[in-house]
Amino acid sequence: MPNTRRAIAALPDELISQIAAGEVVERPASVVRELVDNALDAGAAQVTVRLTGGGVRAISVEDDGDGIPPEELALALRRHATSKIRDLHDLEAATTLGFRGEALAAIASVSDLALISRTEGATHAHRLNARDGELAPAARAQGTTVEMRELFFNTPARRKFLKSESTELAHCADSLRRHALAHPDVAFALWHDGKLHTQWRAGTSANRIADVLGDAFTAASRPIDAQVGPLRVHGFVGLPEAARARADQQYAYVNGRYVRDKVITHAVRSAYEDVLHGQRQPAYVLFVEIVPERVDVNVHPTKIEVRFRDGGEVHQAVRRTVAAALAATAAEPPPAMPTAAPQPAPPRAWAPPPAQRPLSLQDLALLQAPPMPEARPAAQERERPWPVPSATEAAAEATEDWPLGRALAQLGGVYVLAENRQGLVLVDMHAAHERIVYEQLKTASDAAPLAAQPLLIPATFAASDLELATAEARQEELAALGLDVAAVGPGRLAVRARPAALARGDAVELARAVLHELAEIDGGDASHLVTRARDELLATMACHAAVRANRTLTLHEMNALLRQMEATERAGQCNHGRPTWRQLTIKELDALFLRGR
Repeated sequence: MPNTRRAIAALPDELISQIAAGEVVERPASVVRELVDNALDAGAAQVTVRLTGGGVRAISVEDDGDGIPPEELALALRRHATSKIRDLHDLEAATTLGFRGEALAAIASVSDLALISRTEGATHAHRLNARDGELAPAARAQGTTVEMRELFFNTPARRKFLKSESTELAHCADSLRRHALAHPDVAFALWHDGKLHTQWRAGTSANRIADVLGDAFTAASRPIDAQVGPLRVHGFVGLPEAARARADQQYAYVNGRYVRDKVITHAVRSAYEDVLHGQRQPAYVLFVEIVPERVDVNVHPTKIEVRFRDGGEVHQAVRRTVAAALAATAAEPPPAMPTAAPQPAPPRAWAPPPAQRPLSLQDLALLQAPPMPEARPAAQERERPWPVPSATEAAAEATEDWPLGRALAQLGGVYVLAENRQGLVLVDMHAAHERIVYEQLKTASDAAPLAAQPLLIPATFAASDLELATAEARQEELAALGLDVAAVGPGRLAVRARPAALARGDAVELARAVLHELAEIDGGDASHLVTRARDELLATMACHAAVRANRTLTLHEMNALLRQMEATERAGQCNHGRPTWRQLTIKELDALFLRGR
């Protein structure tokens, strides 16, 4: 076929709106998201969403906000018509959830849409039909109702891509859930086919999180709240033992807006990397508050992506805040073991034992301790993996209430059994001791400056244009990490120095990882990569140095281990993310033996 040239022509307004709608409206959940955004921006205290057929056949969003005057209803349906911004300064400092003025026009172009609204003081509401532009009186209280019917009725090809009714309903519910978590002072209700599906009453942030994510999340999470320079990071982060197989409970917000941001996601994952097992996913609800001028929310029509002016600043603040919350000692409230539902049982008195209490570990002498034989003559002093006090010293502190209790026995050469106020504590002695040694090695290493070790023969490698540009532009950051990376020719970089702590590591692999991190995150902080590589070596050392299975311990030594766990950060997990101890309460033990029934 001959290639015939077609003349350039302006597209009709209706087609322009339908093209734009493809960026804003992907499925019914997109409509719910945009309409609820508008309701919240209008100051609503109650938002009700009604769906029919999973939202494909009909969606209605009602609010009790400020309402829209009748003379502005028709203007509200025009593209890029909004009350939220007026100029570039307003756009750069936008604090509202919506601001582009695209949502209503986009939805109206692919569905049958109507607006019903009433402002304060008005005698009645007005209804505007987007299809024919007819404006008529209507009845409703102050606020706005947006009614949408037959989504994609005029674009059948797009309608075919929608999933089943139950799947679309689930997406709509998840969209409303994201709003509910960020706005606990607003009541939300979701109806489907005339039946109440979900309802959340207004309350505190903690109550809303419990209502939305369940009591299990609340019980297995820690609150965080930190002011780091111009940023505030707050919310709840799940404990490592409550990590999930899927990333289905990860909610991040920037200035109240739900976002999917690689800077925040990477920062949180970095904070968990020392305590998560395998590919488990952490659960969290994280709020980042930042001056609007330091974040660009006008990146994508769906407004679900943002761009930070200083990504490294945000990354560091989030990572350090979450890591600090996870750096808990075993003295924190114990994790409960999942068992059958406990039955009521009479309360039991518990008193701190009068047994001997060892002192905490003061140095790393345990690293040089040789393995113990299973038995020795009583007169011969045993070498112990940690210092053990005299009976006089222990008796002086015998009245303290120890979170991990007093040691009772050793089971199978692997576990330490202890009794505390709640009941029975089970400790994996190798995993627990491994974490203790690991944290001590990290502390000792952190106290020393990060020195660079020049390479006798520089390690060269083929580099991409991005790696070359990053190496040239980020020399100061690389030097601070103990790395000297410079170009040695077209398309090649050379590593001339690496961190002394990683003398046995792969210099090229480390340099590539750091360059990728610096380029991937705007203003990124790659120091954690060097720290991670160092920690991997320290973790290996700790694993080999920790007390081994089938090593017989005395009660003094078991108690010394328990006391050291109580003073060690992240003592709830070993270096590989596995739990080091578990609690069985008296009620749970009674339930196992059917007591109280």
